[in-house]
Amino acid sequence: MIHIIFIGFFVVMSIVAFFTMGHDKSAAKANNRRVPERTLWKLAILGGGVGAYLGMITFRHKTKHMSFRIGFTLLAIAHVALLIWATPKLVDLF
Repeated sequence: MIHIIFIGFFVVMSIVAFFTMGHDKSAAKANNRRVPERTLWKLAILGGGVGAYLGMITFRHKTKHMSFRIGFTLLAIAHVALLIWATPKLVDLF
């Protein structure tokens, strides 16, 4: 059960990060209030690395910022690696 919660957390955070990237891109195009970069980073670091990366690619948002391109890519890789490493260990607990 705990492994489902663990995976679910990363999935939910990735969905939130993905749609937040899309929202920020729309706000940028419409010249509306933007999502602070700090918020995008927090979402990515706190489990949404895959969603932030996919949002960056899908919406072509923040792709000119090297820190986002490298950081979101590394966070996505780290989160996938963490899930691959931790999930079997969590399953063994139960």
